[in-house]
Amino acid sequence: MASEESRFKVWQGTLDLISLRTLQAIGPQHVYAIATRLEQISEQPLKLNQGTLYSALVRLEQEGCVKGSWAKTDSHREAKFYARGRESARTRSGSLAPNGGVGVKGARGTGVTGDW
Repeated sequence: MASEESRFKVWQGTLDLISLRTLQAIGPQHVYAIATRLEQISEQPLKLNQGTLYSALVRLEQEGCVKGSWAKTDSHREAKFYARGRESARTRSGSLAPNGGVGVKGARGTGVTGDW
């Protein structure tokens, strides 16, 4: 039986991979846009708290996987936009299974292809 800590690390790693793959597919975005996109392409209802996603992106930024910069949104509000950093998702996810157990499939017009 998996401990709480190991289950948390699996979820954390999955969220990191999903975030990296989303940024790879749609380019630099702010947290709300990333969360909205993940909800749109998920097979099952995927409701992400923006705080959870923000924490994952801050962690990825500290690790050098993403780079954040402040800019204005379409509605002229300041937001931090995240883009892929130096480390690729392939390097980061090298120890994960090919599918990674993530229930998100490619969808026409999303820029996301295949099972993750």
